[in-house]
Amino acid sequence: MKKLIKYILNTIPRPLLQRVADWMVPVVGMLYLGRGKECPLCGTRRRKFLPYGYVEARENALCPNCLALERHRLMWLWLERESEIKTLPTILHIAPEVAIMRKLRKMYKHSPERYVTADLESPLADMHFDVQDIPLSEESFEVIFANHLLEHVEDDRLAMRELYRIMRRGGWGIMLSPVELDRATTFEDDSITDPKERSRIFGQYDHRRIYGRDYADRLREAGFEVEEVDYVKSFSGEEQERFALRQEILYIVRKPIK
Repeated sequence: MKKLIKYILNTIPRPLLQRVADWMVPVVGMLYLGRGKECPLCGTRRRKFLPYGYVEARENALCPNCLALERHRLMWLWLERESEIKTLPTILHIAPEVAIMRKLRKMYKHSPERYVTADLESPLADMHFDVQDIPLSEESFEVIFANHLLEHVEDDRLAMRELYRIMRRGGWGIMLSPVELDRATTFEDDSITDPKERSRIFGQYDHRRIYGRDYADRLREAGFEVEEVDYVKSFSGEEQERFALRQEILYIVRKPIK
């Protein structure tokens, strides 16, 4: 199964994969009937989740029902328990994760104009634009989600400044990226163009950099206040196993009121 998923991820174009995964993954998930794992987004119970990964497939990563990965489950638990998401702030969700997008669309069903999705090319998004040049006015949204996006962008600092520009003062967001905490500074080298070599070095064929511990400082350079939350530690060992979580820092950003 690991080899099959790795092959699919590295072979099928992402827009096509986004269209077929919605029905294909649940079919495969029927092989894992049981009650060992629980997805906090959709409530699905399985004896284990599907493996997932472009280079090395992680065990118990992908919910076979709603397609939530470990970071999506962790983010949703934080949103439910720690944020003011239930007050229905205006949200711009860039590169929308399917599982979280479904939850928010249901939550915003009576005011859908307050929840907007965007992407460069995804057929699932409401708007399409380059995050380095966002066609929106200043302070357009109270909340912005932009996860596992900035490692793909040519000029990530420009993209961060654009995200800061369109966030309202006093607003907040979640901006996750793959970060290697044992690496002090971010590594990037655009001279590496071979897809296999990029996968080997950057972890995925379409990644442009590996962020180090300076990731939060890059966000701060754009103007954000940044809180680095090791949220997994707030859960018991049993909960971490049941929800199939793994250690990942949540980067909570805020735009100062003044």
